[in-house]
Amino acid sequence: MLHLRWTSVTLSLLFLCHAGCSWNVSLKCMQDTTAFLTELEKETPSKYAVQMYDAFGKIGSDVEGGNVNRPGSLRECLSVRGPDFGGQYCQVFLKQDTVEYFVGICVPDSCEDSEVQTLVVYEAFEQGRISLLPPVPSVLLPDSTLGIFMTQCITDSPNSDPSAVVCLFVCALVLALPLLSSICVALLKRKRQREVKPEAGLPLTSKPSQYGAVLTNGSANQNKERSVVRETTQARDQNAENEQQGITKTVLSCLQAFSVQKSSEGVLATKGSGNSYSSLNGIRILSLLWIISGHTVQLSAWSNLENDKRWKEMVEKNPFYVLAFSGPVYLAVDSFLLLGGLLSAKSLLNSIQRSENTFSTSMVVYFLFKRYKRIQPLHLFIVCLTIGLFSVVQRGVYWFIAEDEIISCKKYWWSNLLLINNLFTISDICAPWTWYLSIDFQFYATTPLLIFLYRQNKTALIVVSVVLLMISCTAGALITSFLHLPVHQPTTLAYESYFQYYYNKPYTRYGPYLLGILVGIYLTSRKETLIKKQWQAVIGWFSSLSIMALLVGLAYVLREVPPHPSLPHAVYQGSHRTVWALALIWVILACEEGYGGFVDKILSLRLWVPLSNISFACYLIHPIIIILYNGKQETGVHYTDLNFFYLFLGHLLLTLPLGFVLTVLIEKPYLFLMKSK
Repeated sequence: MLHLRWTSVTLSLLFLCHAGCSWNVSLKCMQDTTAFLTELEKETPSKYAVQMYDAFGKIGSDVEGGNVNRPGSLRECLSVRGPDFGGQYCQVFLKQDTVEYFVGICVPDSCEDSEVQTLVVYEAFEQGRISLLPPVPSVLLPDSTLGIFMTQCITDSPNSDPSAVVCLFVCALVLALPLLSSICVALLKRKRQREVKPEAGLPLTSKPSQYGAVLTNGSANQNKERSVVRETTQARDQNAENEQQGITKTVLSCLQAFSVQKSSEGVLATKGSGNSYSSLNGIRILSLLWIISGHTVQLSAWSNLENDKRWKEMVEKNPFYVLAFSGPVYLAVDSFLLLGGLLSAKSLLNSIQRSENTFSTSMVVYFLFKRYKRIQPLHLFIVCLTIGLFSVVQRGVYWFIAEDEIISCKKYWWSNLLLINNLFTISDICAPWTWYLSIDFQFYATTPLLIFLYRQNKTALIVVSVVLLMISCTAGALITSFLHLPVHQPTTLAYESYFQYYYNKPYTRYGPYLLGILVGIYLTSRKETLIKKQWQAVIGWFSSLSIMALLVGLAYVLREVPPHPSLPHAVYQGSHRTVWALALIWVILACEEGYGGFVDKILSLRLWVPLSNISFACYLIHPIIIILYNGKQETGVHYTDLNFFYLFLGHLLLTLPLGFVLTVLIEKPYLFLMKSK
């Protein structure tokens, strides 16, 4: 028996030598791999060989439910210390039959990625009595042929390239500036408090005597000349002093704007502004929670869900899982778009009223610039944070999404700067969740045109609005029909064209924003209430809630994607987001006109006000938290309702304090700086 094992090892050596000569596997890699395989052939292998073998991925249970990946143990592999080499964790991506999966393997750290792939291709790990890379048994997958399409290795050292270092430096500088400003403001305030006030009770100057008056009159001409010179000097000194005071005042104003003392004022206040619509805060936060819940599930489904088939069976067929996946593909985003259109119209109309009913080009330019300056500081910070943080953090087993983000952001960061990243394919978008900021700004730029039409001719506004709504709905319907897109899907990986041509494109998503602009015009300029009787409110509420439930239910009825153009799918896809916005408009109008009942009380809770103040930062930071959590997992995440409810709560509890910090240190300072100029 021992002779047979040594014969096997000898054959391995011959194989490795042949591979090394033909396929450029280094001698060191061959020697270390041979030493590892030789140890496994012994009756009592060395500890390092046992650890390396134990770190290899093994076939788990519930392959039928989707548990095909074999991650192994990253931590155990990196802790291996062999005779003169350490352990290196690599992932071999395989295809068996129609199933793609990866297997974690532990190899000597003297081997490069390409060398590991060569060893796998030539079955170096299939020698002897132990198969380290067995295929899925034929009882589960009939075809046992393995296809290898990629191998990548993970080291324990961060990949800090120059771009990552620059991004981390920028992030540190942006965060340090408000903190330094806060210290300066605190020191200046303390110094001002310590200043000694002029003492009271100083002796007053006595009146000049008659003799002094005579002397003064005697030298009047001489004193007059001196007075002119003195006044000129004083005027020059006063101008210099005023100029210096102006510079000092500007510096102090900037320090005050960036200080935490100023930016934190009112963030946690529970009382909203008097002219705001209180129900909007509740709609905004409930929509944000809906999106965070959807991202919690979706980002896990994309990368490391170990029972994804079981999950799809549960989520696809049960409408009660609408909360787990944010409805038929994130209807909460359409709620955001509706609110954005409403508030943009309200803001521009209020600006026109403050400027004595004057609507000028300069006002439009300032309107757009103010919006750009409002969103970009925190947005670009998130882009830099994505590049820097994901580059320096040690890679995990499920680091696929984070790795894609690094590559996309390094290549396409400029599309975020120009707010056009939603026009790119999903694989080319840096921080994909920021597509909303781009499409929101593009829609925001249409608000002045519609307000102009409203002021010139209300009939023209109605005609243009109807045409734009028809274009948006028709575009969504035609794209769905020709490309056979789904109307409800738990994951977009299977349908990349859904994102590429429909989901984040302005020509398919304009409906809710346009309706928001029209509602904003109505609420700002209304002379009387729309709802006048109780029965109108009852019919409105019944219709609104029924439409919302119908939209969710129809998505599950139409969940199957037909291989041919389908009229029901096309009509639903083209209209359901606009119809959702119409139903939500009723909720807003009913609450504003006193027919909201307990719904208005819930949506107008003071609890929503501070959360609404930090909602922008929470939206931008929460996907980074989810991607980091998923990427650092060493085993797959098992979906159960309870598991993901806890994950949602955990992500939310981390998102809220980080959102507050980013709001105070980045978002608010630039708002105050803009107002102070």
